[in-house]
Amino acid sequence: MTTSLHWEQRVGSQRDWVWRGWQTRYTYMLPTQSAKSGTTLILLHGFGTSIGHWRHNLTVLSQSHPVYALDMLGFGASEKALAKYNVSLWVEQVYDFWRTFIGQPVVLVGNSIGSLVSLAAAAAHPEMVKGIVMMSLPDPSVEEEMIPSPLRPLVAGIKSIVASPWVLKTLFYWVRGQGRVRSWAALAYANPEAITDELVDILVGPAQDRGSAQAFAAILKAMTSSKFGPSVKSLLPNLKIPMLLIWGGQDRMVPSSLARQFKQYNLNLEVIELDNAGHCPHDECPEQVNQMILDWVEGRCGNASQLDSTPMPSTVKRS
Repeated sequence: MTTSLHWEQRVGSQRDWVWRGWQTRYTYMLPTQSAKSGTTLILLHGFGTSIGHWRHNLTVLSQSHPVYALDMLGFGASEKALAKYNVSLWVEQVYDFWRTFIGQPVVLVGNSIGSLVSLAAAAAHPEMVKGIVMMSLPDPSVEEEMIPSPLRPLVAGIKSIVASPWVLKTLFYWVRGQGRVRSWAALAYANPEAITDELVDILVGPAQDRGSAQAFAAILKAMTSSKFGPSVKSLLPNLKIPMLLIWGGQDRMVPSSLARQFKQYNLNLEVIELDNAGHCPHDECPEQVNQMILDWVEGRCGNASQLDSTPMPSTVKRS
């Protein structure tokens, strides 16, 4: 992972694309002319990150696949728009991007919120997706299910106070400093050595953009709402495409126990648990994760758009 090149020089050809009047950023890398070109991949980042979070993955994956990565609206170098943020908005961004630039079935690869967007996109636009790779998949419905019914009005009241714009903007200005970003990353990462100056730069940079405080507040407020996104339980059972779920065994942001629960919703979901990773396995263990993705796409999505009838094995642990 050590290299003298700045991360922006390792994420392909960045371009701007105007979507619904908003400036958005994407990048792409293509296999060399002599390489056999496989299924196209679209990479979707998690909360607070961007294209740069895939700097250890893009080059390797693009050796055999055309690879695109998007900065979802409100993140990275995309516009910090005044928008109604939710999973559906990002799904439509991905779908319109696909229609504009690709037009053939792809494999979506997502981390955290990006994995939920991938799952929702596969359900909403089956013609776009031939397979999905998800890492640390959150479920908006889990928190509400865990709260006893009598306490839900109280919790909702507390959320409305915490999610007020002035509280969220104050929080934003407090957490965007490099030291506090490092502390936040320490919660998400199992390996302290993965929290480099480069990673901090990727996380902190977009927070200096115009409108970033308003976008941060709007996105966090949306995430406290039950309408932010669909439940995993409602989506997984109906999907018949190949699906891979990679989970860090030391994930402190979203518990790995959810992976085993999600497996019950669809027996064709393949689950791999990494013992040496937290919430961002693609960034902490890129060599392992890159090879997992390449092997899985070749084996499960290479020549078929639909999953065969053979259920995948139960959860596999990898160290």
